[in-house]
Amino acid sequence: MDRSTLAEFLRRRREALQPEDVGLPAGPRRKARGLRREEVAALAAMSVDYYTRLEQQRGPQPSEQMLTALARALRLEADERDYLFQISGRNAPSANAVATHVAPALLRVLDRLDDTPALILSNLGEVLVQNHFADALYGDHSHHTGLARSTIYRWFVDPDERLIYPEADRARQSRAQVAGLRAAYGSMGAQSRAGELVRALQAASEEFAQLWERHEVARRFEDHKTLIHPQLGPIEVDCQALFTEDWSQSLLVLTAAPRTEAAEKIALLGVLGHERFAAPTR
Repeated sequence: MDRSTLAEFLRRRREALQPEDVGLPAGPRRKARGLRREEVAALAAMSVDYYTRLEQQRGPQPSEQMLTALARALRLEADERDYLFQISGRNAPSANAVATHVAPALLRVLDRLDDTPALILSNLGEVLVQNHFADALYGDHSHHTGLARSTIYRWFVDPDERLIYPEADRARQSRAQVAGLRAAYGSMGAQSRAGELVRALQAASEEFAQLWERHEVARRFEDHKTLIHPQLGPIEVDCQALFTEDWSQSLLVLTAAPRTEAAEKIALLGVLGHERFAAPTR
């Protein structure tokens, strides 16, 4: 671990960013160049003290998870991310691994979507980052680990995962999940994490095994669907996806037609957040 180079790299990258680059308000009387240390720490979900010690060459060797969070917070490109790992004494993420480093171009778009649900997914259906509205609609996915990080995996092994869709639409959603995984499997190979996911689901779900044999391949690009929120009920949305050039990640944006009941419900999502209200007694 090269502490002095790491400290200088973090400081330079922090000073090169402006608050609007990461979706933050500039605020009054800002004197320091770029982002403040506390802003980077908040974006990376780490303590200000921990980040400050890294910039002061006093910190411990960051874990791979911490480095991934820092790369995301500082909006590093792939080469910059790999450099960050190397000067920290860690191996850069394998090119064959699932892309967990969020594409900065997608993040810049997500940063500006502050009035509708939006989230960035890997090609295995792993939620990499989501805004407040998506958090309120879909729930917090950050606690999932292993194969369960994939929404595709949870769709076929956890019945509760399907409750957000009307029953009549679940068969179509199952086909879409398998077709998307088939596309990832084709580009990543049998020995990749896509292959691991396929083998696990073939053993765990007869429905998945049958759909897998159909060899349907598709990457979603637009969709019209109804999602069910526990408090607000059905919400009719249009779903658009913006893909990275290598198709490894997608930004999913959910919108509703203006001046509709669905648009009013989406606005309410920003107020509700994670709040869950008990059903009224009769």
